[in-house]
Parts: sequence; C-alpha cells; structure tokens
Amino acid sequence: MTLEKKRILIAKPGLDGHDVGAKVIALALRDAGAEVIYTGLRRSPEQIVRIAVDEDVDMLGLSILSGSHKELARSVIAQLHAEEAGDIKVFVGGTIPDEDFDNLREAGVSGIFTSEMTIDSVIAEIERQLS
Repeated sequence: MTLEKKRILIAKPGLDGHDVGAKVIALALRDAGAEVIYTGLRRSPEQIVRIAVDEDVDMLGLSILSGSHKELARSVIAQLHAEEAGDIKVFVGGTIPDEDFDNLREAGVSGIFTSEMTIDSVIAEIERQLS
C-alpha cells in the first residue's frame, strides 16, 4: 500500500526551531505517495488546526523537540474538536520519553514516533492507520 491520495500536515508547534526531523518525515511521506503540507517553524496550535482544516488533511503530524509535547498535543487535539475536525488523526514525533506515551495516547494521539525508530517503520504505521 502507498499513501496515494492521502493528505498529511507536518507541523512544528511552539518555539522549537529544529526542523530537520520534520523535513525528513515529510520527504519520506511524499516519497510514499502522500501529499504533504509543511507549516514551517513556530506555529501556534490555532494556526496548525486552521491549516489542517483548510487543507482537509487526513492526518496531522506534530514534530516536537522542546519537551512541551504533552501540552501542545492536547491543545491541538482540543482545537481540532472545537473545529469539528476531531476525525483528523494526530501523531507526534520527536524527543518523547517513554513515560509520556500513555499521557499522549490518553489525549488522543494515534501514533508516537521517536528518533530510535526507522523511517520505514514510521511510514508503515502511518499507512496502517490511514488504510
């Protein structure tokens, strides 16, 4: 399976200025057939959700290295529900300690990807979730 006809937004919320990982995942998703939209750096949860809704995405990926992944993910998911877009799946990638996984899943995050994972395994999980 490929990600053809799937639209995925990759977003960099908060003040984190490092986007190499986000760009690597965006390129890998594109190579797998997805249409990828990248927000650029330092977007607010409100801006990210507005872009996700306007672009009618199937999935939203948050790349977070700042340590504020729990708060930012919860805020984005709450905003999605407020915009009646709670069906958009949200995944989080970045520097995320194992002890935060349950908190993120409880918040509604559908996938958690860390730097220890291979790109192929990340793409395979996203394909699985969107099939």
